Amino acid sequence: MKITDLRCAVIGKHPIVRVVTDEGLYGLGEVEYTKPYLKPWVLHFREALIGEDPTDVERVMLKIRQRGSFKPYGAAVSAIEHALWDIAGKAAGVPAYKLLGGKVRDKVRVYNGSIRQKRTGDRPEDYAADVKWMMEQPQNFFMIKQGISFHSNMKDTIEGFHYGVTQKKAGYHGAMDQGVISERGFNHMLDCVIAMKEVLGDEVSLALDCGPGWMLPDAIKFARAVEKYNLMWLEDMLTGDYVPWVNPQAYRELTTSTSTPIHTGEQIYLRHNFKELIETQAVRIIGPDPADIGGIAELKWVAEHAQMHSILMAPHGTANGLLGLGALINVCATLPANYIAFEYPSASDPWWEDLVIGLPSQIVKDSMVDLLEAPGLGLDIDAEATRKYLREEDAGFFD
Repeated sequence: MKITDLRCAVIGKHPIVRVVTDEGLYGLGEVEYTKPYLKPWVLHFREALIGEDPTDVERVMLKIRQRGSFKPYGAAVSAIEHALWDIAGKAAGVPAYKLLGGKVRDKVRVYNGSIRQKRTGDRPEDYAADVKWMMEQPQNFFMIKQGISFHSNMKDTIEGFHYGVTQKKAGYHGAMDQGVISERGFNHMLDCVIAMKEVLGDEVSLALDCGPGWMLPDAIKFARAVEKYNLMWLEDMLTGDYVPWVNPQAYRELTTSTSTPIHTGEQIYLRHNFKELIETQAVRIIGPDPADIGGIAELKWVAEHAQMHSILMAPHGTANGLLGLGALINVCATLPANYIAFEYPSASDPWWEDLVIGLPSQIVKDSMVDLLEAPGLGLDIDAEATRKYLREEDAGFFD
C-alpha cells in the first residue's frame, strides 16, 4: 500500500487531514478548532508522504517528526499521525488500540472541560452557578475543570487583579498575560474556589486551569491556600498553552512545596521535552494532548515513562473535535494504571454530530465512554453531508 495524496480542508473551524492510498483506504485526523491557520503547515508535508506505506507508521513519522514543534506547530504532525493509525487499523481490520498493544480497560473515563455555558460573570456566585449547571448535565461527569486567574476573564474584569501587562485584543488564541497577583486578586480567587466547593462537595471533583502567567511565589502561596479543598489539580500555573518551554526546575519547586497536585503538559511536543519534567518528578500529573504531542503513539510512550516515575496522566483534549475524540479513546484504552481521565472534546459546532459516523447517540454515560470497535480510529465523516460545509478551495477533499 502506498500514500498517493495528503489533503487538508478547514471544515467549520477545524483543519481535517485526509491521507489517501492507492488501495482505496484513507485515514482522517483532526486539528484543534483554535488552529484553522495550520492548513498550509499540514500540506507542506505532502511530498514527504507520497509513496510511503502508511501502515509503517513509525517509518513515516521518522521523516516528519523533527519538523514539528511546541503547540501549535506539533498539531500538523500529530493529525497526520492519527490518520496513519486510522489507515493501519483499517488495513488490519482492527481498532487502532489493538495495534498500540491492546486495551487495558473496556471503558474510558473522561472529565468535563468543554461542555459549558457562558458564565454570567467572574464573581464567586457566578462560578458557583456555573458548576451547579455542569453537575446537572446528563453526562454525570466525575470531575469539572474551571478556568481562573490568567486562564479566565477575571484578570480583566476584577479591578487591580495583577500588576503585570494585560494583553488587549491580541488577535489570536493564546496571548499570555503575566504578573504578580494582587492581594485583592488572590482573595477573589480563593472566594471563587470556596463557592464552587460548597456546591460540588465531595460528589464532583474540581480541577483549576490557572494560567500560564503566575510568578512562582504566588503559585506556591495559592497551592498551599487551597490544600484543604482537596482539588484534583492546579494546571499550567507557570507555563502551558502556547509557551514553547517547560521550566521543570520551577515546577519542581512548586510541586514540592504543596500537597495540592500540580499539572502541566498540553503544549509540549515529543517525549524528549517531557524527559526532565518526568525524571525530576517536577509535577504530579502530566496532560499531553494527542493532537499536539506528536500523535497517539507518542502520548502512550510518555504515559508509560510517567508511570515508572509515579506521575499521573490526564490528557488534554477540549478543542480536538469529534474525530479527535476517536484518537483519544483509542490511545487512552491502552494506557497504564497512572491514567486518570481525558478532557472530553465536544463538537465545536452542533452540526458536527450529524457529519461524524460511528458515534453512539449518548457518547458519555456516568463519565465513561465506550471503546470504538470499528477498524482504525473508529469514526468517519459523511462525505455528502459534509460537502455543504466545504470551502470552494477544498471541493476535491473527498474525491
